[in-house]
Amino acid sequence: MKIAIIEDEPLAAERLTRYVQKINGDINVLAVLPSLSMAIPWISEHHDEVDLFFMDVQLTDGLSFELFSQIKVEKPIIFTTAFEEFAIDAFKVNSIDYLLKPITFTDLSRALKKMESIQQHYKGATKVQETAKQLVKQPYKQRFLVKIGNHIKSIDTENIMAFRAEGRDVSLLSNTGKEYVIDYKLETLESLLDTKSFFRVNRSFIVRLKHINDVVVYSNRRLKLSLNPAIDTEIVVSREKVSAFKQWFDGN
Repeated sequence: MKIAIIEDEPLAAERLTRYVQKINGDINVLAVLPSLSMAIPWISEHHDEVDLFFMDVQLTDGLSFELFSQIKVEKPIIFTTAFEEFAIDAFKVNSIDYLLKPITFTDLSRALKKMESIQQHYKGATKVQETAKQLVKQPYKQRFLVKIGNHIKSIDTENIMAFRAEGRDVSLLSNTGKEYVIDYKLETLESLLDTKSFFRVNRSFIVRLKHINDVVVYSNRRLKLSLNPAIDTEIVVSREKVSAFKQWFDGN
């Protein structure tokens, strides 16, 4: 098996190389690429030689997701990162696993066995991609139940403009300007909502695309959003999500 590692931390890349070769002595590491600026041209030239990519999510010059808007990657990927919040984005592309740092030998071994298991049943990179997506695919939620006094109401997802977390409470903000407390965490909602329409911009907010009224460049290259209908809380896209938000807002 031939692999390429996209990782900007030399020690992490060295450990990953050591682990994969210990698991399978036949694995050949073709390249270790520390940045998007190096990875994009290399993959463009050597894509067909690679059987599997290992990709860190956050690189020195941006998120690894950015390369998918510039080049075509049709080989399976195992993502490696210290951030949990990119898991949903990872499975939009042909990812077969998402490993959190520090990566253990056991976790890596399981990921490679998962890769081998898929390949035993399906031949070709396209089949690996399709199977991986099927393993994690969940139907998008169409409506949410909310409680109003002693009454229960169903609100269609189409009528929701945002979700807001305050302390332990998470609220649904409807397009009529009303707010309802719901029994979900934002992390759970991320997996239930259509990511073409909804985006988690920070720890407190998931917003709906069609209700974004304005985007303003904020301090330290962050972005500030205003919604329609307007709410009384400032919404700022967290620094680590700015790049991904721009891609989502642009339709990529």
